[in-house]
Amino acid sequence: MYRKLLRVVTVLTTFIFLAACSPKLDWRKVQSPQERYTALFPGKPDKIERRIPYQDQELLQTLEAVKIDNDIYSISVIQLPAAQSASLNQLLSQLKVNLVDRAKDTGGDVVIEEGFYKTADRQRLPTKDYFIDLKANGKTQQLMRVRWINRVAPNGDHWIYQISVLRTDAGKENLKTLFSKEEYENFFSDFSPE
Repeated sequence: MYRKLLRVVTVLTTFIFLAACSPKLDWRKVQSPQERYTALFPGKPDKIERRIPYQDQELLQTLEAVKIDNDIYSISVIQLPAAQSASLNQLLSQLKVNLVDRAKDTGGDVVIEEGFYKTADRQRLPTKDYFIDLKANGKTQQLMRVRWINRVAPNGDHWIYQISVLRTDAGKENLKTLFSKEEYENFFSDFSPE
């Protein structure tokens, strides 16, 4: 009797231990050769493509994203052909201003910090991280960390990357403290464009 009880307790303890060790985040390296990057996602991302209108033309936008609990991890890519590179600064500005103005219009806050990213060949380059508090009726609804990176391909095409994490059910967390945690920092630091 004692042995059976000991065996049941051992099996239950093992089951509880294994369940507790089961990671919520299933980190995996995602290679996107067509979009010219490698990233570390906390789960298997879905991929969608769509055409977005911009200055009497349509640009292809590719989005890879995964939702884990209340967080959406995403990488958006727009390829701007070399022949249209004169509009690069305007397009980058429009992407940033749309999001930043939306936050400010709702009474939210935007904090910009200097950061770095590594290219596929391990070159360390500067970037800016935007920490955004999106509010509704004076209350924080969503928190976001986002960065934009522009890379030039050998053929002269520009690749614009938007790397972001959106917390959809924001509580009273400190914006910068939240997104400095390892599970978010890994996503940003392990993104490597060519």
